[in-house]
Amino acid sequence: MKAVVRIGGSIIASPPDPVLISRYADLLKILKKQGHELVVVVGGGKIARDFIKLARETGLSEEDQDNLAISVSRLFAQLLARKLGELGAGKVPTSISQVVQLLGEEKIVVMGGLRPGMTTDAVAALVAESIKADLLVKATDQDGIYTKDPDKHADAKKIDELSFNDLWGLFEEDKHRAGIHQILDPEAVRILQKSKTRTVVVNGSNPENVLLAVKGKKIGTLLNR
Repeated sequence: MKAVVRIGGSIIASPPDPVLISRYADLLKILKKQGHELVVVVGGGKIARDFIKLARETGLSEEDQDNLAISVSRLFAQLLARKLGELGAGKVPTSISQVVQLLGEEKIVVMGGLRPGMTTDAVAALVAESIKADLLVKATDQDGIYTKDPDKHADAKKIDELSFNDLWGLFEEDKHRAGIHQILDPEAVRILQKSKTRTVVVNGSNPENVLLAVKGKKIGTLLNR
C-alpha cells in the first residue's frame, strides 16, 4: 500500500514528546518492513502557532508568519527522519518532485510544510494526490471527527463515517489563514475530495491507531466520496 501519514503537531509537538516521536519511528519502520510505501507529513503544533503569533505581533506579513511555521514543522520532520535511521530518506524534501524522487529510492519520506498559504494538512493531501496514494491517515488529538468541537461542546458526538460534502457543514472556517487549527484544513479537503483519496482521521496519541487504519480496521472517522 502507498500511504501518507499526517502526524499532527498537536500530538508530537505540543509540547515536544520524545517518547511518542520514538514510538512513531518504530511504527513507521514496522509499516515499511511490511512493504508499505510511506510519506509522513509532520506539523509544528503549538510551537509553530507561537511563532506565528510572535511574527504577527512584530508586524510581519502573513506570508512571513507561514514561513516561520514551515521552518518549525521541518525541524520536527528532521528529528523524526533521523530517528528512522537507514530506513529514512535522510533529507527533508521541500518540493513534491523531491518527494517523488526520494520515494523512488524506497525510503520513508518525512517532511513538514511546503509553502506559505498551505497547511501541513494541505501538503499531505497534495502529496497523496501526486503519488496516487491508496490512503491518507491523519493522526490528531481527537478520536475522529465530531458533530461539534468536543473541546467546546459536551454533547459533541463522534462520527464513524461521512462524506467530504457533509464535512463542509462542520467547519468553523472555510479558507486558509496562518495558524488555522481545526480537524482538517479546508484546502486539504478540496484536494482530497477532487482526488477521491481514502482518508481516515484517528487519535494519534496511540500510534497503534495508525497501524489499525492502514490494516483497514474500523477506527476513527472514515471520509468517503
